[in-house]
Amino acid sequence: MHLPKNLHMPLFIAALALAAAWATPEAQAVDMDGYMRAGPGAAKKDAARACYGLQGPGLKYRLGNECDIYGEFGLSQVVKTEGVSYKVKVMPNLWNPSTDSTGASVGLAQMFVEGSGFDFAPDTLFWAGKRFLGRADVHIVDTYFVTLDGVGAGAEFKLGDDKKLGLSYFHTDASATESGDRLHADLTGLNVNPGGKLRVLGTLARSNFTGGHGGVGLVLQHDQDNFLGLGGGNTAWLAYTRGSAGLDGNFGNLHADSGDHSLRLVESITWQQGPLGGQALALWQNDQSTASGKVVSTSLGGRVSYAMTKHLKLLAEAGYSTKKPEGGERQKLAKFTVGPAVSIGPDFWNRPELRLYVTTARWNDAANAAAGAGGVTGLGDGKTSGTSYGAQFEIWF
Repeated sequence: MHLPKNLHMPLFIAALALAAAWATPEAQAVDMDGYMRAGPGAAKKDAARACYGLQGPGLKYRLGNECDIYGEFGLSQVVKTEGVSYKVKVMPNLWNPSTDSTGASVGLAQMFVEGSGFDFAPDTLFWAGKRFLGRADVHIVDTYFVTLDGVGAGAEFKLGDDKKLGLSYFHTDASATESGDRLHADLTGLNVNPGGKLRVLGTLARSNFTGGHGGVGLVLQHDQDNFLGLGGGNTAWLAYTRGSAGLDGNFGNLHADSGDHSLRLVESITWQQGPLGGQALALWQNDQSTASGKVVSTSLGGRVSYAMTKHLKLLAEAGYSTKKPEGGERQKLAKFTVGPAVSIGPDFWNRPELRLYVTTARWNDAANAAAGAGGVTGLGDGKTSGTSYGAQFEIWF
């Protein structure tokens, strides 16, 4: 089998890292994890395949509304030697913005080593490399409201019970002349009420170039088990940031003025009651910039899953998003999707899931103008409605 040239390096790195781990006599079995989605789709006559959403976090509902192919494939191995347990992990990923098989880009999403059991701090976990860290998302909008991803190093300290303190440093080389640094203190597992845990994440950011500014950020995340007795949970986020720090804990705009600031409130609930499962989202975000003024974004929507048999579900998803720039017209978009799916089980989270779908959306002229001609969201062609249909599989493992 011939591999594209851009696949060679990530696969070579993965093979090299795992070969080094296998060479250790006390290595354990190789673990694999990952995520994939793909499928054909089309729109009505005289239109390319289309997906509908506004630009911004949480403003695009993803069921029957993803025009890309994506996969990430993690390989990891745990090795125990000299009283130390360490893990090496590599994760190549592949992304294609269309359903065609050409034009895919391949990258290296993760490559890091972490270890614990060192004699001077046996209960502390140390790590370095490129990795996903501290992620917390809402699945139906494919948005991580906390994501400390990047190249860095750090340590995680156990504080008793379920409490942990993570300290980390990340660096980015945004260009040949511009770079940035950020520091995190991430306190998790605080028991604040029965079944409820609080997370407190602080961020300090710095832009290392002339005209760049620093930034600070704070995220509060509350997770509630079995919220309202519905068999799922509830997660709420309150996030505030100034300057070059991002609302998700990552870098924001490295060129942001020190007076730029943002505030975000998010509420997300999941449930599973017999055959009926689902997830819903409510979002409000206020961004204020000296360059572009104030922008207020809102999003409200949800997905339901009803198991007609153990392996056959009916899925439906509806979402309504808005975005109002200062001095401009409010962008509006409503989207609805319905279709059957087959899965390994009846619950909302059971995967793999193979779906057929029909998606319809309506939006206004302001959303068209913001997307521009031929906008990648399916907007921008002068129309204010659209319908698409297709099939998709989704799996995580």
